[in-house]
Amino acid sequence: MAYNKNPISAREGKIYIDGLLVYDGVSFEVNFTPDTWAGRELGNRGLSTRYLGYSLSGKLKRRRATTWLKDAMKNYIKTGVTPEFTITGINEDKNSDYYKEYGKLEVTVVGCVLTGDIKIFSADAEGTILEDDVAFSAYDILE
Repeated sequence: MAYNKNPISAREGKIYIDGLLVYDGVSFEVNFTPDTWAGRELGNRGLSTRYLGYSLSGKLKRRRATTWLKDAMKNYIKTGVTPEFTITGINEDKNSDYYKEYGKLEVTVVGCVLTGDIKIFSADAEGTILEDDVAFSAYDILE
């Protein structure tokens, strides 16, 4: 008889960008934010809310091990073409109750465009390891 619950371990994740494993990945999240309308009607004290649209955004943290970000930004400067990526997050914690019920947890977002500050270079006498915090918007969810 099992007495303990087995939630998904966040440490079991993997991140892929355009099909390539981000072996230096630290964290990854994707967020759905609904664009909502809210209003009232005469005789009704409650607020009625509905979705009008949405936005998808996310964050990725990785330890710097490749020139991926610098190369993507240099290519944009050279060509003027906005770089788009496909990013996939997979969690296969085989010891979790989720995995036993549903299998791996997988999300793929397409049309990912990097947003915010994109760190090209960093040095710090008091620092430890160079990590990139990358924010992005996404167009759609495939999985």
